[in-house]
Amino acid sequence: MNMQKMLKDLQKMQSKMNKAQTELKAQTYEAEAGGGMVKVVLNGQGIMTSIKINPDAVDKDDVEALEDLVMAAVNAAMKKKEEAAEDSMNELTQGFKMPGLM
Repeated sequence: MNMQKMLKDLQKMQSKMNKAQTELKAQTYEAEAGGGMVKVVLNGQGIMTSIKINPDAVDKDDVEALEDLVMAAVNAAMKKKEEAAEDSMNELTQGFKMPGLM
């Protein structure tokens, strides 16, 4: 295999990966739990930027239920973020063959 072509292909891939990472950081990921009782938004860096709690979800005698809803919504948003990153990287590496590795 031509080493110069391989290095050129790697540089192109690195440029595409940098662009994809920048785009992923600019996105937001929203999820909800409890049929919309709790909604959260994460930015591309995984930082929560918004949380909305329906007043009907607040029960002073059952705080644990609200805690569970918040945790579920945050985890769902994190999963969306991770899946978007994985999908983006899979698109970039699709068809890329590294001699000796694939």
